[in-house]
Amino acid sequence: MAKKIFFLLFVVISLSLLHEDQAITAGTEDGSEQWGYVEVRPKAHMFWWLYKSPYRVEDPSKPWPIILWLQGGPGASGVGLGNFLEIGPLDGNLKPRNSTWLRKADLLFVDSPVGTGYSYVDDVYDRSLPVKTDVEAAIDLTTLLKEVFNGNESLQQSPLYVVAESYGGKFAVALGLSALKAIEAGELNLKLGGIALGDSWISPEDFVLSWGPLLKAVSRIDNNGLNASNRFKMHLFAVAQMIKQQLAEGQYTKAEHSFFLLEEVIGNNSNFVDFYNFMLDFDNDPIEGTTNEASRRTSTERYSKYLDSSRSLSTSDDLPTLMDGVIREKLKIIPTNVTILRCTYARFSKKKSINFHSTFLLQVDELLAKGINVTVYNGQLDLICSTPGAESWEGLKTFLSLDRSPLYCGGDDSVTQAFLKSYKNFHFYWILGAGHFVSHTIFIVHLYILVATKFFSRSYIIETIQFLKF
Repeated sequence: MAKKIFFLLFVVISLSLLHEDQAITAGTEDGSEQWGYVEVRPKAHMFWWLYKSPYRVEDPSKPWPIILWLQGGPGASGVGLGNFLEIGPLDGNLKPRNSTWLRKADLLFVDSPVGTGYSYVDDVYDRSLPVKTDVEAAIDLTTLLKEVFNGNESLQQSPLYVVAESYGGKFAVALGLSALKAIEAGELNLKLGGIALGDSWISPEDFVLSWGPLLKAVSRIDNNGLNASNRFKMHLFAVAQMIKQQLAEGQYTKAEHSFFLLEEVIGNNSNFVDFYNFMLDFDNDPIEGTTNEASRRTSTERYSKYLDSSRSLSTSDDLPTLMDGVIREKLKIIPTNVTILRCTYARFSKKKSINFHSTFLLQVDELLAKGINVTVYNGQLDLICSTPGAESWEGLKTFLSLDRSPLYCGGDDSVTQAFLKSYKNFHFYWILGAGHFVSHTIFIVHLYILVATKFFSRSYIIETIQFLKF
């Protein structure tokens, strides 16, 4: 009881309101965790949570890295899902996670865009407050980084690696460019180490056009299903420009109709393949499976249902219950009227926020031209952001003609875990046996990717993998 009271007093004392920036911060007594709010725009508040690694090694030649994790959706909580269900120090049952990425980096989680998770706006009826584009979301994130990093010389010594999952890839690319602009202008004091794009929704058209041929190649649909898919793909090509115009005019329902209908055609012809792992039926996905028939509607909506799946947690409570209960009590600073929302893609769509169908290939090229390390990794069994779709990105033809190297884990050279192809500051990983949620399925290979961005030596990578093998 005494410890609980002391902790409460510490949090209350450590709360600080920093003048006009309206930044509220708190943390644990030992300084291993810090969290807070940054008012990134008037009436728009973004929540962040930083974990400092107990495994930190001080070495001037290899500064300890910080990983900023960006969740997909758009609209899934990084503070909740990424932290407690994927890479943070505790699992969904609040038990220590042996495979936490804290073993090799500090971790920074955010709830982005504003309106996700603990992040909130003062007036939910004010339509000017939610972001309208991925670039606006990135500008908000840049504002948060300025607040967190600029006054902390210790954090400034660590390179920041932005790691993204699914739709979070767009946020990562946009943030990379926004952060670089702020760094070059002297407005942001941090070292950007690289961008990692995990099964990221960078070029929707390339992914969509790969679905039919990929499913036919793995016998998930037959010629009848492929022909149905192909007929609809031609329709999708024909309306591509119309979709762009409809989005500009705010006709979101019409613009999304073709995309969702193609998913329905594929579902009907494949006996409802799981878009996150084409080797499974949707109902049998250990991460996504549910008996709710309505959840079969679209894969974009199903990403957010990941938050609600009891199979994702090792406890009977779902994630929102956990976050609005024990975690809220620990943090102390969450406003009483703010709850972890069961965010869905439709929520952002109805508010005319975020252009789901835009492509970010030119922005990736811009990052590469500026010398930023960009790593792309794709799970072999992913459908929604398929590897063949990623291989179809414009500009990769020459790159793909290069030789690739097999990767092994744990000193066992008899089992290939992945393949790697690199050219200058661009790296592409083919992850065998993994679906969309690579970090959830084969953690070791995922970590291999993160430390292989020309920051760690190959011997160090192998040592890490052997240490973490389970």
